[in-house]
Amino acid sequence: MENTAKIALVTGGSRGLGKDMALRLAEKGIDVILTYNSKAEEAQQVVSQIQQGGRKAAALQLNTGEVKSFGAFSDQLKDVLNGTFGTGHIDFLVNNAGIGGYKLISEVTEDFFDELLNIHFKGVYFLTQGLIPLMNDGGGIVNISSGLTRVSFPRSSAYAAMKGAIEVFTRYLAKELGPRGIRANTVAPGAIMTDFGGAHLRSSEESQKQVSAVTALGRPGVAEDVGGVVAFLCTEEAGWVNGQRIEVSGGMML
Repeated sequence: MENTAKIALVTGGSRGLGKDMALRLAEKGIDVILTYNSKAEEAQQVVSQIQQGGRKAAALQLNTGEVKSFGAFSDQLKDVLNGTFGTGHIDFLVNNAGIGGYKLISEVTEDFFDELLNIHFKGVYFLTQGLIPLMNDGGGIVNISSGLTRVSFPRSSAYAAMKGAIEVFTRYLAKELGPRGIRANTVAPGAIMTDFGGAHLRSSEESQKQVSAVTALGRPGVAEDVGGVVAFLCTEEAGWVNGQRIEVSGGMML
């Protein structure tokens, strides 16, 4: 039987922001395929949670920094779509997977730069390129950026520059995919307390105080502040939101 539910693919969906995005998408009645790099067990727990809520879900391994692996990943994805979901296409792509990386400009090495580049820009670019043919018309792409593209904190130059590239790429996606009714938007989280980047915010009370002091709503963010915004962008209510950067930061450094 042909699956009539919409399907979202969320990269880096085993923990943190990606996990909350996957769960919120499922709450909206969207089936979810999530990818994980190394945390297979955690990914499976998210899949089980989604299934318990009555939606279909699956997890696939993917290193978003390894462009050469994307062909094999696409083949795997097609198999899972046909076998588990009864269809050959996805409706939404959420490019969330990422790593933290913090060095002063004077300390950035080429290896450090390339790792961030491959995961946060090159990987997103070519994974998206490869998956566009598997997307239904009328769907959407959500790329995760960062509040660091708008405000500058020392040690984030390389990471923020990659995210800035993603914001430009997103506008071009919106323009080029517009004829197919596929929307593309960026969500830019502010300072969020997850285990991202070695949990540097969550484990530092001093950093939390600093963030709270410059945030209009007076606290750092948590994963649950972001997932619902991504899920909203994958609904019909957001059907006229396209090519936009939506910052989810509680009003940080306004």
